[in-house]
Amino acid sequence: MQERPWPNIALFLITLAILALCGVLIYPFLTAIIGAITIAVATDKPYRWLESRCPGRSFPALLGVLIITIILVTPLFFLGEALVKQGLNLALFLRGGAPQEKLADFMLQHPAFSVKVDTITDQFDIAQTTQRTASFLAGKLGGLLGDSFAVITQLVLMMFMLFFAYRDRALAIATLRRILPLSDSETTQLLTSLSDTIYATAYGRVAISLVQGTLATLAYWLLGVPSPILWGLATVVAAMIPLVGALCIWAPIALYLALSGHWVKALMLAAWGGVIVSTIDNYLYPVLVGSRIEQHTVAILISVLGGVALFGIPGIILGPLILSTTKTLLDIWSQRTATTDSL
Repeated sequence: MQERPWPNIALFLITLAILALCGVLIYPFLTAIIGAITIAVATDKPYRWLESRCPGRSFPALLGVLIITIILVTPLFFLGEALVKQGLNLALFLRGGAPQEKLADFMLQHPAFSVKVDTITDQFDIAQTTQRTASFLAGKLGGLLGDSFAVITQLVLMMFMLFFAYRDRALAIATLRRILPLSDSETTQLLTSLSDTIYATAYGRVAISLVQGTLATLAYWLLGVPSPILWGLATVVAAMIPLVGALCIWAPIALYLALSGHWVKALMLAAWGGVIVSTIDNYLYPVLVGSRIEQHTVAILISVLGGVALFGIPGIILGPLILSTTKTLLDIWSQRTATTDSL
């Protein structure tokens, strides 16, 4: 084999091609896979406590999945249902004549402002644009309803894989130890780094989303937005996506306030959302996550944004994981080089 390296090269290329095909196969279910792994790692300590008090391996895993479903998935289902109803009501409101009438009244009461708006828009048909916007929103909501089956499929698959992540985690770790070209200590170092990254990223993201949702809910309540708690919860969920998540909730609400004639409230919400709610994660995330995984603030921010750009929502976890893996492997190479030099 030393004299004829081609069989090894061929085996390497075939293995690489098969691994690439496996990546293509699992990519449509990447959200479910990353979600299951993240929940399993984040709830490892509570699950170990549950496992120590339940017989067998399958029963505690099944009970753990049931608890996660009750605590996490069920509230998200009802929240999504309520948001769809509110979104449909908003679309109907925009398609009605009330927003256009309020806008026309405002223009009549402020003729100087009306002249400036006409000059800027150059005969821009606001009423027609409003109705088109409403039709666009209604179409998007219809699309969301059509995509609900795909979301449910991902959730069901995630819970299915979470069961095996709980039950067979020791087998999975043993398999990784066997196939990784690292020593036992190096493998432990890598797995510990990955576990800490997932743990810090998951809990850090949840903590920041709760802060953003609380700040947004306070604004909704003070400004008299209908159902402030519902929209606050929606902001918490949307804020899981960095930068643009919370914006997707408070910006349409600010638009609704403006079209309802509450211009001052709309401007106040836009200022609060743009300056405080949507930017506070840029300061909190590196502090909460970077301190745990010992990474620079800029590196953490770029890894998250780059991960989301490449992989979508799973990139929130995958981005920091790739960064953490890179750092750990470089540390291992550095340790090996130092050991070789000392010899």
